[in-house]
Amino acid sequence: MKDTKYLEIIKAPVITEKSQNAQAEGKYTFKCDPKATKTEIKEAIEKIFKVKVTSIRTLNVKTKKRRVGRYTGLTNRSKKAIVTLAEGQTIDLG
Repeated sequence: MKDTKYLEIIKAPVITEKSQNAQAEGKYTFKCDPKATKTEIKEAIEKIFKVKVTSIRTLNVKTKKRRVGRYTGLTNRSKKAIVTLAEGQTIDLG
């Protein structure tokens, strides 16, 4: 795989109060491509950030109904991945 493929899998880090507290335990949260598997996410994180991943938990984020004028629709579906790193490794998201 090329590096551009890895950047398509990992969309952005999730910066919330809950995810910030989990970073103290070595767990980082990322928005991912909904079609990506755990092994693809693991490879992408390891190649992009040069760290060792020990486990990954994924969850599909529900779509929300949105309305613009008289038109209704749904937001795009997405996937979140909670990545646990090896002991002593960190990712600088700032």
